[in-house]
Amino acid sequence: MKTLKLSIIVIAVLLASCVSQKKYSDLENRAQLAEDKAQLCENDLKSKQNEILVLNANLGNETNKVNKLEKQIDYFKSTNTNLLDRLSDLSIVSKTGAESIKQSLEALNEQNKYIKDLTTSMQRKDSLNLVLVMNLKRSLDDFDDEDINIEVKKGVVYVSISDRMLFKSGSYKISNRAEEVIGKIAKIINDHDELDILVEGHTDNVPIATDCIDDNWDLSVKRATSIVRLMQTKFGVEPERMTAGGRSEYIPKATNETTEGRAVNRRTEIVILPKLDQFFELLEPPKNSDL
Repeated sequence: MKTLKLSIIVIAVLLASCVSQKKYSDLENRAQLAEDKAQLCENDLKSKQNEILVLNANLGNETNKVNKLEKQIDYFKSTNTNLLDRLSDLSIVSKTGAESIKQSLEALNEQNKYIKDLTTSMQRKDSLNLVLVMNLKRSLDDFDDEDINIEVKKGVVYVSISDRMLFKSGSYKISNRAEEVIGKIAKIINDHDELDILVEGHTDNVPIATDCIDDNWDLSVKRATSIVRLMQTKFGVEPERMTAGGRSEYIPKATNETTEGRAVNRRTEIVILPKLDQFFELLEPPKNSDL
């Protein structure tokens, strides 16, 4: 009998325990659902806040656009007012005034045409200079760059040849090696008969005086003349295209205080430039122009 009672008690306890566990699980599930709903609400709130930020930014951009458009409208209104004022002024321009305006416009057109022609001519000259430099460098590629320098300065091509390549010290007699250089330059010059040549002799500042040479002026001129004479007699360059000049010691490229600097200053420069008459025609303004 006691055993039966004990069994009943145990069964009752187990049933009570099962009911409590079920309630607990049910409460736990409800709590989890509530937490999930809270998390969803929080995420939705953040999403809405982000949307509000984006909308505010877009609203700011649209406001700026509206402000710009309003400013443009104000500008156009002001411009239209000015145009109307000018039209009112033009409506009372006399016949003489209208003719004067017409002449001014024609003069401006002539000036614009002159400027365009001048620009075209300068561009053509620059292209020619580039071709000359390329041809000269290609032709003189066998020679030392330290002795020959080719560049464009002040819109014209300069070929600078060192004294040691062309002449002996204190002399204006051209060396055999120099004749080869001058011959290559002369060939390119003969291919461009629209160009003139200026040959300039330069010295350092060391004084010189011999039976044949009075001073550095004399030496620089004689050296330039020797180059011009060689181009004419041996390589067929027309003499009327050439000018020989001496610059003595007065346009140095380097300091005369060092041996290296004096060597750089002793040079002959062959300047290739457009014919002077063509050059002055280029600079001449059109007729009936106020330029």
